[in-house]
Amino acid sequence: MFEFLEGTITDVRPDSIVINVNGLGFLVYTPDPYKFDIGADVQRIYVYQAVSENSNLLYGFHDAEDKRLFLKLIAVSGIGPKSALAILAGNDRKGLVTAITNEDVKFLTKFPGVGKKTAQQIILDLQGKLGELSLETDLFSSPHISQQAEVTSEVDDALAALTALGYSEKQVNKIKDDLVQQTGLSTDEYLSLGLKLLMK
Repeated sequence: MFEFLEGTITDVRPDSIVINVNGLGFLVYTPDPYKFDIGADVQRIYVYQAVSENSNLLYGFHDAEDKRLFLKLIAVSGIGPKSALAILAGNDRKGLVTAITNEDVKFLTKFPGVGKKTAQQIILDLQGKLGELSLETDLFSSPHISQQAEVTSEVDDALAALTALGYSEKQVNKIKDDLVQQTGLSTDEYLSLGLKLLMK
């Protein structure tokens, strides 16, 4: 089982990255692909290898903390890797822990692939078991608002990433206008803002 990979990012996609480790290209699914920089110096990615009868996939994270949270989420009945990635993409550990502690089913069902029954199962399985996690949040806030709405490649990439996380086209289109009102943001910042809007 892999613990982490170190290498150079050669490609960033809406749902994954490719990391070159000594000439081998590893495809790694991640909740926040646009936080990685193509061609940057050696980067460490904490990974989880999911092996099944039909697939052998890698899931990657910026730090060991996110990996630990991912492992706790996929241990919940009804939560698969894709749903766990969508939950982690919000970069709001504090909100997640608070929702579980307060049995806030409504908050949890805003994530794609999480229905009421699954949300209740998350609360049942994880309540009181996330205390060791850092509750720092990475959510982007206070964007600059512009009167000129223009769909940039960064907005398009962020919308594609939201769809890859499991949000429906209807949900994504609903926040598109809000995103294009912002200017000068990176893809990762648009993605963070989009997730924040979807969780309202």
